Amino acid sequence: MAIKLTGEQAMFDRTVIKAIKAAAVPLHGVTDTDAILDAIGDADIVLLGEATHGTHEFYRSRMEISQRLLRERSFAGIAVECDWPDALRVSRYAQGRGNDASAEQALGDYERFPRWMWRNHDVLDLVAWLREFNRGIAEERRQVGFYGLDLYSLRRSMSSVVEYLNRVDPEAARRARERYSCFDHLAEDPQRYGYATTFGMKKDCETEVMRQLMGMTANLEKYAGIDGVPGFDEAFYAHQNARVAQNAEAYYRAMFEGRNASWNVRDTHMADTLDALREHLARRRGEDAKLVVWAHNSHIGDARCTEMGWHGEVNLGQLVRQRHGEQHAFLLGYTTHAGTVTAASEWDSPAQLKHVRPSREDSHENLMHRTGHDFLLPLRGNAELQKQLGQRLERAIGVVYLPESERVSHYFQSELGRQFDAIVHFDTTRAVKPLDAPADMVHDELPETYPTGI
Repeated sequence: MAIKLTGEQAMFDRTVIKAIKAAAVPLHGVTDTDAILDAIGDADIVLLGEATHGTHEFYRSRMEISQRLLRERSFAGIAVECDWPDALRVSRYAQGRGNDASAEQALGDYERFPRWMWRNHDVLDLVAWLREFNRGIAEERRQVGFYGLDLYSLRRSMSSVVEYLNRVDPEAARRARERYSCFDHLAEDPQRYGYATTFGMKKDCETEVMRQLMGMTANLEKYAGIDGVPGFDEAFYAHQNARVAQNAEAYYRAMFEGRNASWNVRDTHMADTLDALREHLARRRGEDAKLVVWAHNSHIGDARCTEMGWHGEVNLGQLVRQRHGEQHAFLLGYTTHAGTVTAASEWDSPAQLKHVRPSREDSHENLMHRTGHDFLLPLRGNAELQKQLGQRLERAIGVVYLPESERVSHYFQSELGRQFDAIVHFDTTRAVKPLDAPADMVHDELPETYPTGI
């Protein structure tokens, strides 16, 4: 159902649109990044968002920005919203390690839903570029990496810990197997584990995963001294897998305590992982480590300026600002008005090419649409524009898109002007192309009649 603005609201909107036009910097495609780099300035943690988990322009723009930060400003790597073990396979390939012969093979551990988030043609190009970029870096300690911030990989992280210890400390591997056996077969289905422990059907494994992490921490320096730079990295990777196991155990129990509890465990884990990664890379490189972060707008925009935060949720962007100060962090959000997106109709179902409904007239996205072009909108330091943007609806499309219930499923209230340091708006966007697209998923250009033509 279309939303019609009142005359007073429409008049106010015209004033806001005029202010947006005055502040906006037109962009000529996803490769037009000069103004974005200028806005980022000297920030050493650059968080790049996305309004959906399946839009080509968002991926490509983040790739272009990230390449320039790695090449021109000595950033140490890219940290993304995906599981730690899956990303490590990519990182090893990018640094000339591991057994993969191609970028596509290196993406092979992205097996679970939603595969298209990382097994897509834009990420494939990025991984190939990272490999080539690292070939031109003589010092191994300065090669850049690709790292996962998420915590869903309970079983794989525990297996990775044991595999690593089997190589460097067989007795510690035996203890790790004994501790992790607490999960029994439920490690294969961690949601069942969370349900069983929450409702008293099984004793939880909190103590065991904590003991294992403490054991890894106690021996980290010893393990880090094995086999030069690769050994230094592998010790940290294993230690982080033990941390993932601990926090994943807490996350799957928190799932049954309410959304806020599990969300906060997850985003706090992302922030802690980012901090641990920067500390490790700083030691490895012998200088402060600057990182680019890729995650959904809902993770990288400051939650305190959104409905989520008002209801008790924290997120990665908020925690980075609080821990490191606004002068060190730059939060870049992305918006779109209409187009197509790769998404599913329900969890764990096949990827589909879906049309994105034109944004609601009472949304931030529609304000951006009514400026008439693609642009960068700097927000930091522009108190008047922040005030004029005020509180409106903002759209968030994840891996599931339900256009028929879009208002309830995908819109939330936010103060966009304070949520991000800048916005990139691409008015009409295209779906990302999965490497494993279903046979019936066709990626054509939008018809001339879109969005009215069906």
